[in-house]
Amino acid sequence: MKPTLLIVEDEPAILRGLTDLFVFHGYDVDSEMDGAQGLKRAQQGGYACILLDVMLPSMNGFAVCEALRYTSPTQPIMMLTAKSTEQDIINGLSLGADDYVAKPFSTSELVLRVNALVRRSGWHQQESELVLSKDVCVNPQTLTGTSYQQAVKYTRREVNLLSYLLRQNKPVSRDELLHQVWGYKTVGDIDTRTVDIHIAKLRKKIEQDPKSPRHLITHRGEGYQLYTW
Repeated sequence: MKPTLLIVEDEPAILRGLTDLFVFHGYDVDSEMDGAQGLKRAQQGGYACILLDVMLPSMNGFAVCEALRYTSPTQPIMMLTAKSTEQDIINGLSLGADDYVAKPFSTSELVLRVNALVRRSGWHQQESELVLSKDVCVNPQTLTGTSYQQAVKYTRREVNLLSYLLRQNKPVSRDELLHQVWGYKTVGDIDTRTVDIHIAKLRKKIEQDPKSPRHLITHRGEGYQLYTW
């Protein structure tokens, strides 16, 4: 499974550039443009590193970093900001940031520093089980799990699909899944039934009654959503 970054940045041009940069370097990327929404997404967990701007709507990056440290003390956090005075840097680091990069920055240096953070955090070793309920859990490393006391084997695509849906916490369209999980840059000519087929196979593995699913739910006109309890 690729490591996934969360980028919280409110400038659209910078966000697009950072997303393209890290996708090119082998990462999956989630993003938010609002501080409070970024914190909510970050608290869902599973991120190899969070790139966090300081000047954000609704909640600044310093406050997001401080709040996140209470719930995720080991989460790697990289601060990205134009606020580059010594006091700003000290403030960011004292609130729990692991590193601090001032704008404008070298993209090659940024990638190297993020790679170093991810490597030091031992992301692959820390990758935890996906727990959908007390009866269903999935091990992303071994591609195995248990479902209602039965041993289950998964494909890498199925685990990536579950992992992505779990992070979103909202209905996700077929086009978005083809882009984010399958890696298609454009999906106009792609048959979206491939998503439906994978969803049907997953329901047989994680649902007690695949015909009446409780985890993988279809929202008509919106897509699929994964529920846990």
